[in-house]
Amino acid sequence: MQCPKCQSDMEEKTLSTLEGEVTVDRCTTCFGIWFDIGEAETLKEKWMSDHIDSGDPTVGHAHNKIRDINCPRCDKPMRALSDPLQTHIQYEGCDEHGMYFDAGEFTDFKYETLMDIFRDFVYAVRKE
Repeated sequence: MQCPKCQSDMEEKTLSTLEGEVTVDRCTTCFGIWFDIGEAETLKEKWMSDHIDSGDPTVGHAHNKIRDINCPRCDKPMRALSDPLQTHIQYEGCDEHGMYFDAGEFTDFKYETLMDIFRDFVYAVRKE
């Protein structure tokens, strides 16, 4: 599989959980991560699963500006999405196959910080 952002090879990385193993695909160059449907949500709750997100968040932030990408499984255009609980996290998704996080985004997705809660509160107050 090729990375939808930088076109480098993706390699499989397997994480063991109490419920079994989960295999994700990580880019060998930019370290973005492809999650098949349900994998990111499953790993979000698992202890130490963020170690799979070992890429440089600065590189991930730069790659986050690349929005017109195709699904690495079906080659259809992916949609830009935001996490409903942490709206500053933007990733790409394919309704049929999964989602792609740039380096550093999965770690951010996994941990909702006090700053995230405050930022979302301020955003909600401003909308009123």
